[in-house]
Amino acid sequence: MTPSRGRKETREERADRQWSELLQELRVTQTGVQILFGFLLAVVFQSRFEELGDTDRNIYVLTVMLGSATAAALVGPVSYHRLLTGRRMKPETVVWASRMTVLGLVLLFCTMCSALLLILRVALHSRMALWLVGAMALWFLVCWFVFPVWARTRGRSVRREEEGEEEGEKEGEKEGEKTPPARGAGGDGAS
Repeated sequence: MTPSRGRKETREERADRQWSELLQELRVTQTGVQILFGFLLAVVFQSRFEELGDTDRNIYVLTVMLGSATAAALVGPVSYHRLLTGRRMKPETVVWASRMTVLGLVLLFCTMCSALLLILRVALHSRMALWLVGAMALWFLVCWFVFPVWARTRGRSVRREEEGEEEGEKEGEKEGEKTPPARGAGGDGAS
């Protein structure tokens, strides 16, 4: 067994655990994407759609295409897993599925920003829409990417400190084994 940050699990056991965690994450994101995509598909059939200008129609088409790409990237890991099941490739499947999920999150970010831009342009008819979308895009970036990267970096530095302390303790124990205990002035071991 290979230890993995405090867990003793084989490569396959770790892949099983990571796959289960990834499936939970995908369930959350897929639900949101399906709702957003359903909304986007329904917009074109609304009577006010005909009133949209060329710019707003282009934003709509871009948003639908981004939504489609997002759905594909977030459903992709399930297909990938299904096609490779039983081939003893779970660790590789987890790696590629994780990459597809990150791609799906980036595409979801773009889809959300594009959908917000379309909605706020129609609702506000002003440049304020761009500022609001920019603010929300920044918030999405912070929540989805900056915080996790910061936590990962912070976790690494904490682990390095802990490992350094453990190594220091081990070296102290080794030195204690090599060096006889200090004796008092009388040489009888009493101090």
